[in-house]
Amino acid sequence: MDVRQVTCAREMRSGARGEIRLGDSTRMDLSQYWDRVSCVYLDPPYLTGDQFILRQRIGFEGWSGEKRTVDLPAYSDRWPDRDAYLTMLRGMVGQAVKLLTDEGALFVHVDTRVDAHVRLMLDEMLGERNFVNQLVWSYQSGGRAKNHYSRKHDIIFFYRKSPALRFDITRVPLPRGENRQNHMKRTFDENGRPCRTIRSGGKTYVYYDDDPVYPGDVWNDLSHLQQKDPQRTGYDTQKPLTLLNRVLLPVSEPDSLVADLCAGSGTTGLAAAQAGRRFLMADQSKTAVMVMRRRLLHAKVRFDLEAATSEEPAKADIRVYPGLGFDDVCLAGFEPPTPWPEGVTGMDGVEQWSVGQLRDGVLHVMADAFRSRTTPELQDVLQVPMNTPDLAALIVDILGNRYCFSLNGGGEGA
Repeated sequence: MDVRQVTCAREMRSGARGEIRLGDSTRMDLSQYWDRVSCVYLDPPYLTGDQFILRQRIGFEGWSGEKRTVDLPAYSDRWPDRDAYLTMLRGMVGQAVKLLTDEGALFVHVDTRVDAHVRLMLDEMLGERNFVNQLVWSYQSGGRAKNHYSRKHDIIFFYRKSPALRFDITRVPLPRGENRQNHMKRTFDENGRPCRTIRSGGKTYVYYDDDPVYPGDVWNDLSHLQQKDPQRTGYDTQKPLTLLNRVLLPVSEPDSLVADLCAGSGTTGLAAAQAGRRFLMADQSKTAVMVMRRRLLHAKVRFDLEAATSEEPAKADIRVYPGLGFDDVCLAGFEPPTPWPEGVTGMDGVEQWSVGQLRDGVLHVMADAFRSRTTPELQDVLQVPMNTPDLAALIVDILGNRYCFSLNGGGEGA
C-alpha cells in the first residue's frame, strides 16, 4: 500500500447544511456570501485579559468517564489595549454587515467590560436608527462577590441592517407560569378553559393559562450550562443551545443562512441545523474547529470545512482490505511530527479521521469516525465503495492538527 502524505485544503460532504472555515474572519474572502445571510451572531472575546482553554478528553479512558484530560489553548483574550480590541471587533462587524441581507439582523454578545464602547461603535457603523434591542441575559451561575454586587448578566446588542428587518417573536413562545399572572383573578370561561382576568378602564381583559407569552428584553429563564450538562464540550465560554435558538429563530426562515464569525464550540451551527437553517461558521482557533467538527458529526449534521492540512511529516499506518462491494480502510497507527502532551501516545492521540476521494486538494468525504461519550473507542475501520480511485484519509489529532494521506497514489504531494 502506497501511503503518502499529501495536502488537502477542504473537506466536502454531499448534502452539506453549512460550512466551517478556519482562519481570521476579518481577513477571509466571504464575498460569495455577501447579501445572503439572514442573521449574524457574534460572541467575541470580552477583553478579560485571560487565556481560555479546551479541556480535551484523551482516548478511550477520557471519553468513557475517566478523568484523563489535557488542557489545550482555545483562544486568547489578551490585547495591548482597548483600542486594539475594538479594532478587531470593528473588522468583524464590518464583515458581518456585508454578509447580511437588507432584512437581516446582527447580534453582538459582550459583557459589562466593553458594552458601552461596543454600543457606540455599533451606532456608528450601522446607524442609531437601526438599533433594535439591548438584550440582557441574566443568570445565577458563577461566584458571589463581597465588595460589589455580583455581576450576573451579559449584554446582547440587536441591530437590523435596514428597516426591512424580518422579525417574528411568535417562534419563541414561553409558557405562562405562575410568576406571570400578576395577581389576576383565576376563573374559567364558558367552555371550562382556565384563564385569568383583570378589569381596567371599565373593560375586562382575559388571559388564558394555555396561551403562550413572549420574551421581553431581559432573559432570566436561560441558564448557563451546568457541569454535567450533556451539551458541554469542554470548550470555555460555550453558550447553551436555548440561547442561540432564541436569537436565531425570530429573524431567520427555514433554509435561510445564518453566520457566526467567532464560532467557538459551534453552538450557532448546531442550533441552525436543528432548526432547518443553513450555517456559515468561522474561527481562527484550530482547537475550536476540531470541537465543532466533532460536535456536528455526532449530531449527524453534514458540512463542508475549509482548513489546510499540516505539511510537517507524520507517519500513518493505514491499510485497505478488499471486500464485496466495499473496501475496508483500517487505521492501524499514527505518529505525529512532534510529541503530543506528556502521557499521550499511540492512537489515544487521534481524535477523528475520515476517508474519501481526494481531487484537486479537496477531500470528498465518504465516511467519518470520531470519539464521543457514546463512542469512546475510535472506530478504526471505515468502508468505502470497492476500488475507489484517489482514495485518501484525513486524520485530526487531539491538538486540532490535520494530516492527509493518499492511499493509492492519487492526490497531490505535500
